Amino acid sequence: MAESSKKTKGKQKIEIKRIEDDNDRLVTFSKRRSGIFKKASEIVTLTGAEICVIVFSPRGKPYSFGHPSIEAISNRFLRVNPEPNNNANPFYEVRRQARINKLNELHKNLLGQLDNLKKHGKMFKEMTKEENIQDWWEAPIDEMNLKEALEMGAKFEALSMFLLNKLNEKSFGGLGASSSSFHPTN
Repeated sequence: MAESSKKTKGKQKIEIKRIEDDNDRLVTFSKRRSGIFKKASEIVTLTGAEICVIVFSPRGKPYSFGHPSIEAISNRFLRVNPEPNNNANPFYEVRRQARINKLNELHKNLLGQLDNLKKHGKMFKEMTKEENIQDWWEAPIDEMNLKEALEMGAKFEALSMFLLNKLNEKSFGGLGASSSSFHPTN
């Protein structure tokens, strides 16, 4: 792929200095803020740490992220209430943890399904390569997804048309015969 065909610059290192254009600075702030909050959330999920992030925009608007809450972390930091894990609402924490567990399980299941689909797609591609053209019709249908099954159906239809044309050529001695060719991998 030639350098000139690239549409974007991709991920590049930038010089760390103040962005002079107000709009560019606000856009960068918004993107970086969401990235920081995402990383903070990942730290909480992976380690169970208590974390608090407070950021003020260039226009002075406050944004915050805290686990278990901003108040609990700030109280602990200021030693107002030094007891660890002082949750203002234990019911909320139980529900939040249950939701996190449910989302983690769903994520795990989706990753498993994705892996299975990748394996099936790879197997299907290998079975339909040019060198395996003689046995593409033996692909296990019960292991195919909808797209693969439709592709196989289209190949069968193309084969059927090809065979009908060849039979017509033989029956009519080549009169009015079509000069189609069959390519099952197309």
